[in-house]
Amino acid sequence: MSSPSRRLQTKPVITCLKTFLISYSLIFWLTGVILLAVGVWGKVSLEAYFSVAVEKSTNAPYVLIGTGAIIVIFGLFGCFATCRGSPWMLKLYAMFLTLVFLAELVAGISGFLFRHEIKEILKTTYEDAVNNYNGTNARSDAVDTIQRNLKCCGVQNYTDWGPTEYFKMNGIPKSCCKSPNHCTTDALRNMTKAAGEVYPTGCISLVTTVMESNLGIIAGISFGIAFFQLIGIFLACCLSRYITNNQYEMV
Repeated sequence: MSSPSRRLQTKPVITCLKTFLISYSLIFWLTGVILLAVGVWGKVSLEAYFSVAVEKSTNAPYVLIGTGAIIVIFGLFGCFATCRGSPWMLKLYAMFLTLVFLAELVAGISGFLFRHEIKEILKTTYEDAVNNYNGTNARSDAVDTIQRNLKCCGVQNYTDWGPTEYFKMNGIPKSCCKSPNHCTTDALRNMTKAAGEVYPTGCISLVTTVMESNLGIIAGISFGIAFFQLIGIFLACCLSRYITNNQYEMV
């Protein structure tokens, strides 16, 4: 049992650690809310860019939403554990922060190291989506969305549609038209006439630019949040040790 004088000396330290850890937990909780928002935004806004690569939608937005939800829950748990002053809860909180730190560090490094492979995969799958375009399936809808939103046509340029089966039967898709209302079927079936009616820029360079910019944002957020966890781990461990060593009971 520690002496009364020692307990009086350690009480301000514990109070200070509590204040910092609660502040940290609230900020940590806020990062969870941000991840939730980014996940929802990714689901709504970037669906088309990811769905070109696969027949089904990517799970990336759901991962962000799930991660954000878990962080929100543990952020609140951290506040509760700090107010309660429970050493085992604080250790559990520190363990969770360690896992988050490692996961986000790996995610950030992986995104940086494999960015070129991701670009190559995206190019290959986009070419495949254009070559197998039929105007009715999900990948065709994704191609149309990209061409319409990014104001581009084909992979490198509009002539990439020439060898496709869709062009032989229907011409270049209307999603390539600068002005759909003035883009005639006759013009879309003739590469020479189409030159003045469709977007001249290919989509792959624009798509990879969008993907790279978003990978950069995600990697930056991952690294930032990852190293932010170190502060929480340090505070949680220190507070747990002080409470245990000094047998301090929180009220």
